[in-house]
Amino acid sequence: MKRTIGSLCLFAVSACIMMMPAMHVNAEDTRTFSEGIYADDIDLSGMTVDEAEKKIQERVDERKNSTITLNIVDGKQVSVKASDLGLTWGNEADLSAAAEIGKTGNIIKRYKENAELKKNKKVCTIKYDFDGDKIADVISKQCDQYNHEAVNATLKKVDGSFVVEDGSAGSVIDDKASASKVSEYLSKEWDGKDGSIDLVVKTEQPKGSKEELSKIKDVLGTFTTSYGTSGAERCQNIATGCGHINGTTVYPGDEFSVYKAISPFSEENGYALAGSYENGQVVETLGGGICQVSTTLYNAVLRAELEVTERHNHSLIVTYVDPSDDAAISESAGKDFKFVNNSETPVYIEGITGGKSITFNIYGVETRPADRKVDYESEVLETQPSDQSVTTDAALPAGKFIKTKGHTGYKAKLWKIVTVNGKQTEKTLVNSSTYKKTPTSVSIGVATTDVNIYNALMAAAATGNADQAIATANAIAAQAAAVQAQTDAAAQAQAAAAAQAAAQAAAQAAAQAADQVQ
Repeated sequence: MKRTIGSLCLFAVSACIMMMPAMHVNAEDTRTFSEGIYADDIDLSGMTVDEAEKKIQERVDERKNSTITLNIVDGKQVSVKASDLGLTWGNEADLSAAAEIGKTGNIIKRYKENAELKKNKKVCTIKYDFDGDKIADVISKQCDQYNHEAVNATLKKVDGSFVVEDGSAGSVIDDKASASKVSEYLSKEWDGKDGSIDLVVKTEQPKGSKEELSKIKDVLGTFTTSYGTSGAERCQNIATGCGHINGTTVYPGDEFSVYKAISPFSEENGYALAGSYENGQVVETLGGGICQVSTTLYNAVLRAELEVTERHNHSLIVTYVDPSDDAAISESAGKDFKFVNNSETPVYIEGITGGKSITFNIYGVETRPADRKVDYESEVLETQPSDQSVTTDAALPAGKFIKTKGHTGYKAKLWKIVTVNGKQTEKTLVNSSTYKKTPTSVSIGVATTDVNIYNALMAAAATGNADQAIATANAIAAQAAAVQAQTDAAAQAQAAAAAQAAAQAAAQAAAQAADQVQ
């Protein structure tokens, strides 16, 4: 919605004239102004309404090129044109009323009005309007880049001990107050020429103190997962993501976003191509495997009993945690894992990778009773076995096959179990998760000149049973290998016999040659 600001000074006319309906229409308006009527310093005497309108618009257009400088802090400025702030002529419709002065009514009224104009010219103020939304947009997009955010005090772990790093104050533009101030200046102080205005800048004090942070020493929650079967690229991604989170201090009431902390997923940010889930498929993406980072942190957060504000399960089941224990990250699907520090003291996140395992430790100030224990239990409600899909490939040799392993589908719940002195006092539902099933697909080669083998493979494929198709392909491959072995053995025997015959012939020839010499 367009918000309009500007001078409240309109053309001053008599009360009776102001009550008259506007006569400005699309047709040419040839009415002329009486002598002594001005719009600012523009003499409208003898002009038609259309001529005056054009003249004033020219003035407004000139003003659009005026420079408005927005002063921030430390000498930083943003200069924009008045047109960038939505400058328009705000009282165009009032020309008709001004044109009526000295031109309407009985002869006595007209005489008095024109006589008054000869004594005192009527100077009417041109109203300049500005677009409040454009003002706010300029401040947000062009000025806020100079904000200097406060840097909170943080913890750093050095040689197993915590060290407090002091924060620093920041200077941040108050966007709402600044937009209001700019609007006020333009409507009441601006003279139509180049001008400047100081924005409202507030000082932000950093959070945290040495006294407060030095109390952090207790492990509130910890969790470890393994990625022992992962390739080098996936290992790299897990280590990179963990490194981006390690060393984070989260203050009471603040929300932590895993996606914000670990992105962007680029080579420059330390990521490599590795397998990940996307739309129910396994694809190669930069950062593949990063969900193991968010999942491990999720479980540590649960055990620290911090408030989870956003969590999503994977589309397909993962193997490194139980069902419902996972927390997926997906840039394309808009999935993030977020939590709020709902404790009364800051918490410190420590992330560690090594030996193909990842661990997150959440440190804080422990206030929970020593005899109170928290555990989490995964409950599988439904299991949906993977379907089987068998196809044939005429380009693949008979006895060869390509198998793509499917995924079992699950419906599961995660429960929070609280015990005090070994007795259960609480069982709370944490989440419900559904994981898709995907088929196990097998493509068997049928390229052969043997009709019997071809028919056997086609019959196996027609069953739709992946195991049977694979068994048939393996049997044919074994048969082919046996035939090849027999062929190879016969060829070797033939070659040996030929070699023996050649040796005998050579020996006879040598003997005959010796007899001749004698």
